[in-house]
Amino acid sequence: MIEEREKHRTLETIEKYLTEFEALSNEIKALAFPEKPSWNIENCCLYALSNVNITPNEVIITADLPNVELNTVKVEVTDGNLIKITAKMKKKMKFKDFGIFHRNGEFSSLSCIDRVNETIDSNKLEISYKNGILEVRIPKK
Repeated sequence: MIEEREKHRTLETIEKYLTEFEALSNEIKALAFPEKPSWNIENCCLYALSNVNITPNEVIITADLPNVELNTVKVEVTDGNLIKITAKMKKKMKFKDFGIFHRNGEFSSLSCIDRVNETIDSNKLEISYKNGILEVRIPKK
């Protein structure tokens, strides 16, 4: 009878640890791979696809900014390592333009925010735009 209780307590302890482990792993997964909509209806903004590439000498950020007015493109570095890119679109887009008919709303700008865990020199940004792709090169300090 005592062995049976010990076995039961051991199984309960294992189950408790497994439950805690699953909760922690889900939390880590949510932090590593956050899921969010690709738009912000309140700001009429679509979130642009972006990529951060870190080399030994610089950080290179590319952002997919098709159909934007080039004179409205802004690249801001805040908090030392947070890069925000925004631009107004030449033509407003609606959900139905993407084949989504059960939602309403239109978008007039694109933006993306990337954080880099490097010490960068934000005074020496090199920005280029070609075929709808914005490239930002920031040297490391």
